[in-house]
Amino acid sequence: MSNKSAGILLFKRKPHLHVLLAHPGGPYWWDKDEGAWSIPKGEVEENEELLEAAKREFDEELGFIPDGDYIELGSIQQKGGKTVHGWAVEYQIPDDFIFVPNEFELEWPPESGQKETFPEIDRIEYFGLFEARKKINTKQRTFLNRLLDKCT
Repeated sequence: MSNKSAGILLFKRKPHLHVLLAHPGGPYWWDKDEGAWSIPKGEVEENEELLEAAKREFDEELGFIPDGDYIELGSIQQKGGKTVHGWAVEYQIPDDFIFVPNEFELEWPPESGQKETFPEIDRIEYFGLFEARKKINTKQRTFLNRLLDKCT
């Protein structure tokens, strides 16, 4: 398992700056909101370019690769030690977009011997920066600050 992830932070400017965040799926995240959301991201494969990994993971999780000029947001280190590399791109998801999440299997309830299927991401949403700062993983707030610096 890689100790590196790469992801893409979509943003739009109308009526003011909004960013797209993803809420993790599965039973451990059902009751968590503030600090639980993330940029769509995933593991970097061996010898893979970081931006290409971010695009691949975004496509795997949301079903498309956004067009636009990518803005490098650098990297952060999350609490568990994983390094996350981020990029931002200005992109408005079409109104007719249908989000169909990938799924994973988990023994649930724990130690029951039963397998349940859960979405990797259970929802996505655009947030204004004030709200996004509350929703996003605390270590990833740095990406919001860097995006704001580059957009002003």
